[in-house]
Amino acid sequence: MYVKLTIPERLKDLRVERRLTLEQLAQQTGLSKAALGKYEADDFKDISPFSIATLAQFYGVSTDYLMGLTEQKNHPNTELQALHLSDAMIELLKSGTVNNRLLCEIAAHKGFQRLMVDMEIFVDRIASMQIDNLNAYMDTVRQEVWERFHPDKNELYFRTLQLSHIQEDEYLGDTLQSDLLAILRDIREAHRKDTVTAPEKPVADAFQQKVSEVMAAKGTEQEKQARIFCHSLGINYDKLTPEEFVTLIQILEKSKNLRSPYNKRGRSSPGQQGRNKHK
Repeated sequence: MYVKLTIPERLKDLRVERRLTLEQLAQQTGLSKAALGKYEADDFKDISPFSIATLAQFYGVSTDYLMGLTEQKNHPNTELQALHLSDAMIELLKSGTVNNRLLCEIAAHKGFQRLMVDMEIFVDRIASMQIDNLNAYMDTVRQEVWERFHPDKNELYFRTLQLSHIQEDEYLGDTLQSDLLAILRDIREAHRKDTVTAPEKPVADAFQQKVSEVMAAKGTEQEKQARIFCHSLGINYDKLTPEEFVTLIQILEKSKNLRSPYNKRGRSSPGQQGRNKHK
């Protein structure tokens, strides 16, 4: 997930949160659809002060947030004293060693309050006395059964009394784990389509599938190897010029890991094949 959003990402996120199209946003703000589209584009270069002020007012956020100067949408001037943060926590957040945005998403999740309550119960040993009382009661019953009936240690009901003994760390540990995993699963799902999120399908599997598709398609061995090489680097093979194709083949010929893409005897040169390919 992203650690810090760019200006286009912030603008697009705010619009998507409100489920608005560019046309609808243009109608409600008075800004042109073309300009709004440019502000959200990957090749974004500049945005006018008027547009920043208009969008900040419309979305109810600070202009500093839209410009990427702060991660706070609505509270840019909040004093640290009001947050009740310790010096150690402030130093940690300023250090850059933790993902502050992920930390904020965890804390802002609807299940975080439940997690905090359960952690407080564990840390302050609020449930310990009740668990100890239950364990003491079960131990007393088990001892009384033993003294009166001397059952086999593996007898069903006697063994049940023994297994009813509660281990506080295991019991509350499972609860805390469930609380945290529920939060993290929601956050992971929310960022499933982020560009920095690992693909659901393994890269190796996707690449192998592409190789199989290329090898099964029509074309010379030369063209197939060039297409696979371009795919591995994210290059659009079909947009190569004849000159670029020839250069690529000449580079591939220097590789010791690839088979010779063609037999020179009785075949046209790479340059000729490249020209034929793009006719």
